[in-house]
Amino acid sequence: MKGKALKKGDLILIGIVLIAALAFIVPRYFFDQDSEKNHIENRVVQIEIDGKPYKTLPLTIEEQTYTVKTDKGFNEIRIHDGGVEMIDADCPDRLCLGFGFVTRPGQQIVCLPHRVSVFIEDQSGQGGEVDDVVG
Repeated sequence: MKGKALKKGDLILIGIVLIAALAFIVPRYFFDQDSEKNHIENRVVQIEIDGKPYKTLPLTIEEQTYTVKTDKGFNEIRIHDGGVEMIDADCPDRLCLGFGFVTRPGQQIVCLPHRVSVFIEDQSGQGGEVDDVVG
């Protein structure tokens, strides 16, 4: 038995599903790019040592690298593509390198041996996003 040809009703149904999918995807694609650009403009990378502010750097798309040197060692931070990551450190466990690439306010990279923390802060006054609420 050969495959059956699509009927007129099948083609109409496929067309409706495709149009509905595009109606949700296309506007989100265009508006999210502008929205994300505005979010990046209002965000900075905060670096703290021993819980005290150390340095504030702009969150950018372009790549920039910054090295934090303390009496305990160094941590190398790379800011790019609207986020930040720790790319090198001379701490013994190097767990801080496993935090990955953070892009949202509230996400944090911490190096406990060096007492360095790096996080993104939103300066627009809107506050960070809530991930979970526990009651």
